[in-house]
Amino acid sequence: MAQVATAKGRATRARIVEGAAEVLREQGVAFTTLDDIRGRTGTSKSQLFHYFPDGKDELLLAVAQFEADRVLEDQQPHLGRLDSWESWQQWRDVVVERYERQGEHCPLGSLFLQVGRSQPGARAIVTELMRQWQQQLAHGMRALQAKGLVSPDLDADRAAAALLAGIQGGVTMMMSTGDSTHLKAALDTGLDYLRARATEAGDA
Repeated sequence: MAQVATAKGRATRARIVEGAAEVLREQGVAFTTLDDIRGRTGTSKSQLFHYFPDGKDELLLAVAQFEADRVLEDQQPHLGRLDSWESWQQWRDVVVERYERQGEHCPLGSLFLQVGRSQPGARAIVTELMRQWQQQLAHGMRALQAKGLVSPDLDADRAAAALLAGIQGGVTMMMSTGDSTHLKAALDTGLDYLRARATEAGDA
């Protein structure tokens, strides 16, 4: 992977990645060529290979990282301040809206199908995305515990893992059916579980 030392170089590389992400979302991974990306980003062939010497697969991995970052960015600022029931509800609504807007096509999933999810680089992107997402959910649950809104006995890491697994399952079913019912059910059931632990905290 090319090392981009200067601020200008990093900005150019980021511009190429963002432009490539736009083209891939519009045309799909299978139908997008490097010439399409060059045309959208206004880069020469030599410039493209300067930043991505291993060619299309390296660029696709960079775009996959960009898309993974967007998954978390699209949930902000709510994901970063899950310290009240209102903020959890707002986060839930943002998640549903995001995936309903995305529809049946998942750019991140398509990218991993192209480069191979089992490749070390692709696996690392998915692993880090899920780690950060679960960590922020667990942090929000601990914020509720700190305010006395949820029982201190709640295992925040385990509950966050279960909620994230439910979200991923709901998203997968929505992509298969075009219906967000299962995603909403997973989120609502997860929040109902937290509220039930709030009742336990109040009864203690």
